[in-house]
Amino acid sequence: MSERLLRLAIALAFIAASAALWWPHPAAAAVRIKEVASVQGVRSNPLVGYGLVVGLDGTGDQTTQTPFTTQSLNAMLQQLGVTVPPGTSMQLRNVAAVLVTAQLPPFAQPGQVIDVNVSSLGNAKSLRGGTLIVTPLKGADGQVYALAQGNLIVGGAGAAANGSKVQINHLSAGRVPEGATVERAVPTSLQLGSDITLGLSANDFNTARAVAQAINRAKGAGTADAMDGRSVRVRVPAAGGERVAFLADIENLPLELAKPAARIVLNARTGSVVMNDAVTLGPCAVAHGNLTVTINTTPQVSQPNALAGGNTVQADKSDIAINQQGGALIQMPAGAKLADVVKALNVMGATPMDLLAILQAMKSAGALNAEIEVI
Repeated sequence: MSERLLRLAIALAFIAASAALWWPHPAAAAVRIKEVASVQGVRSNPLVGYGLVVGLDGTGDQTTQTPFTTQSLNAMLQQLGVTVPPGTSMQLRNVAAVLVTAQLPPFAQPGQVIDVNVSSLGNAKSLRGGTLIVTPLKGADGQVYALAQGNLIVGGAGAAANGSKVQINHLSAGRVPEGATVERAVPTSLQLGSDITLGLSANDFNTARAVAQAINRAKGAGTADAMDGRSVRVRVPAAGGERVAFLADIENLPLELAKPAARIVLNARTGSVVMNDAVTLGPCAVAHGNLTVTINTTPQVSQPNALAGGNTVQADKSDIAINQQGGALIQMPAGAKLADVVKALNVMGATPMDLLAILQAMKSAGALNAEIEVI
């Protein structure tokens, strides 16, 4: 009896192990509406303010070169009831003038806290260990929306002695986590009107149609209309709670999107090249070679003999060499996919900077079926 149970257990284990091989895996999750669209009018707002950082260890602004630091400190002391005699020379080394920036998130209410970034405006060597004094943060309308204050966190470090200096990361900028308190809320149009507009992150008519169709299937025909390639108008419930629940539902609706337009993005500063899978080629042939010019200059001394009466002079001798590497001619068939393009260019030994020239030349020749964007 025990032998039969053992055989049964072995058979069940074999079936379970085999099922992992032939059992179909779940399909990858489709893109949701929240990944491609957002409610227009619901966005963050930039805030900016001017303030002072104190408590620095002799690494603050040199006031002889940054007079606005002294003026700001005098104004702050006057507000605190301290009057500095006119003509007083203030040599401040522990104070730095800074610019404070923050993003006020949507629906932020008075009393909530947000993070702030602090950047030096003068010639302070480091903001490490400093404390930001109360700084009003204003919006584009000039109104104060938050007040910032707190101890800075600077990710860098540095040391200097006897003309030698070592520095890691950046010392003239820092961050105050939860360093600002919201004092004023920004009104939004979310609760106004009988409909809202979803703004797409990219201009694409197919995506706008897919968003409208997905909402109509889930919430009923006529709920959403695609207005253009960037916006979809949606009719929403009138009550505030129902409207929030409605938006939460449609944000998580899945979308089946078609393949995007072929696009190549080139970064001319870093040499980065990014291509999507829709990039194809027409029939073409590519040859690429490098031309290198090397100039070596060797100083030489020309010295006359003792009876010549001349002077010793220095002359430079330059050796110029030109080296041109042979570029292989690579033929690329029509309809090649992204993997074929990358493989062929790698065979040629093309660097990212070479790809900038090669891809632009392919586009000019009409062999590259993609839009090139240079950033």
